[in-house]
Amino acid sequence: MIGGSLLLALAVGARGPRGELRALCTVRGTRRAGLVLAAVSVGGYQLAFFSAVRLTGVAIGTVVAIGSAPVLTGLISRLTGGPPLSRRWMAATVGAVTGCAVLVTSGSAAGVNLPGVGLAVTAGLCYAVYVVSAARLISAGIGERAVMGALFGGAAVLLAPVLLAGAPGWLLTARGLAVAGYLGVVTTAVAYLLYGRGLRSVPAPVAVTLGLAEPVVATLLALIVLGERLTPAAAAGAVLVGLALAVLVVPLPGRRGDTAAGAS
Repeated sequence: MIGGSLLLALAVGARGPRGELRALCTVRGTRRAGLVLAAVSVGGYQLAFFSAVRLTGVAIGTVVAIGSAPVLTGLISRLTGGPPLSRRWMAATVGAVTGCAVLVTSGSAAGVNLPGVGLAVTAGLCYAVYVVSAARLISAGIGERAVMGALFGGAAVLLAPVLLAGAPGWLLTARGLAVAGYLGVVTTAVAYLLYGRGLRSVPAPVAVTLGLAEPVVATLLALIVLGERLTPAAAAGAVLVGLALAVLVVPLPGRRGDTAAGAS
């Protein structure tokens, strides 16, 4: 709710076309339906992902959610008129998902809970839906502030009853406010403004696959900040993710600006 409110405020006060947010929120027909579905998906991701983690554990819930998202994004993008998915994207996605699976589950004894896995796949689907929707709106010329403000602001409204039903007294503590503020401002508002800017030039399937760098960064932070130790299997998984993402982003010889999204 903090991140969504901040993104909405930034969209209202953004310089540039003043009517962007208003025009976006007053669209009709299929575009309105898509916008509402995307906002619902932003909220649905939060509920599905954290419920999945609670049921089936952090390792399994995370790897299923982040592993299914790139594949679902590619399928949704293609089925809704997006460009063909290249063999390069497919190879990089398979490699990155495999590396994430090895990295996240290495040394984990977490049991598999089928309802939890189902919720994790639902989270991946929600993520795919709102990324594809956001990418389409941004590529159509609408500013990323307006798009992210509308999506996350709408999700904040939808999730307000969930927050109130969950005894939010912890927010009244200094630690609770600090954590919520950081998550809202840095990991939501700032991160998704940058993500929206990236979607101007990077296709949605590629953007979601690049997002698989997240568990690698988390692992490095755990090593540096928390002093955790990395098993050989986890190290191999991190290296595999890095190689897969390098395959995805390094331009092919003689093909400047290739991002592995279009033709093979």
